[in-house]
Amino acid sequence: MKPLQQQPTIAVLGASGLIGRAVAAGLRDQDFRVVAIARRFTAAQKAEFGGDSVEVPFVSWDATELAALFSDHRVEGVDRVDVVVNCVGVLQGGGADGTVAVHDDFVRRLVSALASRPTSVLLVHLTIPGAGDGDRTDFAQTKRAGERSVVGGDVPHVLLRPGFVVAPPAYGGSALMRALATLPVALPAAVGERPFAVTDVRDIVATVGDVARRWSAGECRWSADWDVMAPEIPTVSVVVDAFRRRLGGPSPIARLPSWLMDLGAMAGDLAGRLGWRPPIRSNALAEMRRGVAGDPKVWMEATGIVPQTLTEAVQAVPASVQEAWFARLYLLKPLIIAVLAVFWALSGVIALAAFDAATAILLADGFPRVLAVATTMISSLIDITIGIAIAFRRTCRAGLYAGIAVSIFYMTGAAVLTPELWLEPLGALVKTGPAIVLMIVALVTLEDR
Repeated sequence: MKPLQQQPTIAVLGASGLIGRAVAAGLRDQDFRVVAIARRFTAAQKAEFGGDSVEVPFVSWDATELAALFSDHRVEGVDRVDVVVNCVGVLQGGGADGTVAVHDDFVRRLVSALASRPTSVLLVHLTIPGAGDGDRTDFAQTKRAGERSVVGGDVPHVLLRPGFVVAPPAYGGSALMRALATLPVALPAAVGERPFAVTDVRDIVATVGDVARRWSAGECRWSADWDVMAPEIPTVSVVVDAFRRRLGGPSPIARLPSWLMDLGAMAGDLAGRLGWRPPIRSNALAEMRRGVAGDPKVWMEATGIVPQTLTEAVQAVPASVQEAWFARLYLLKPLIIAVLAVFWALSGVIALAAFDAATAILLADGFPRVLAVATTMISSLIDITIGIAIAFRRTCRAGLYAGIAVSIFYMTGAAVLTPELWLEPLGALVKTGPAIVLMIVALVTLEDR
């Protein structure tokens, strides 16, 4: 089968992610017709891609459903797809979003779907550098399994192996680098001295565009495997320092102990079980300690692309005040969420533990015993429920809104029924105001993309 001789239509899977969004937007700037596909888009991304966006849970679809996705007129004026770019990936997860489901099972079904198409479709698959030596994490092992499905499948393909991707938007590891650059600490040697090849996201876009044009021109025997990265391979610390200079961060005055990074990874794994996707988890730390390296010579010779250097890639990152705010707030965000969750849950637990004392306060203000007991019990359970809701990513927003509403209710009720509590020596009610402000800060920083 030969590809059709015309400007190709390109479907980008995972177009809401850091790399996928950049690829979809960059290809549109090169005048390709792009279909942006993701499980979920933000409001800004929907506005950016407009009618060219398709929001469906495709990762869980079978091969037949995936084949139909590329030919069922979901986007006006598009009756088929010629090139598919798979940017879907997850560093660590579980269940439907686990590494096996995303990197292995889904890729096998995707290859099967493309092989069944009546017209040949080129698959551009993003994976990780290396040949599998030293793979220890489920992230790396499932990525290799996905590669084997692509190489062993009956579809023309190009494997792209970028290093650490630098892009103007911040997400995941890219956001973490910005945050580390604003701290006056250096990384421990076990992490900071590891090789960390860098890839400017614009080089990925340029590569996909080059391959798509050649595919359209009739080059149909594709089985390329390219490391896409700058030839000079810096260390992790050098990359952080490049962001530090770009954002005007402070010089390191101390070295971060390794045990603290291990503790952070453990906390990140716990947060992952609650539905969050923090950039520091056990997989991320293990991959950083292993390092990222590759040889881009074959890619450079095949495409003629001269890759952006680390300095050039970082210079494309805005150095505005909003970037500095984001970087400084990034590591505070999980602390804010954790503090609020513990604050609410502990408030309820303490009230239950000192139930008689809490009830006595209401009895002293003239509450009937039944009403005092019921009020103490209900308010304690509400507080605990709000704390639990804030802790889980899926319910965090609802929990924060509930926390604000309940705090205002408590303050108003106390002003009417027990105004003397406002003069309580420890200022319990007075402190509710700052707690409301902190919940508002958590709300406005909740989104990751």
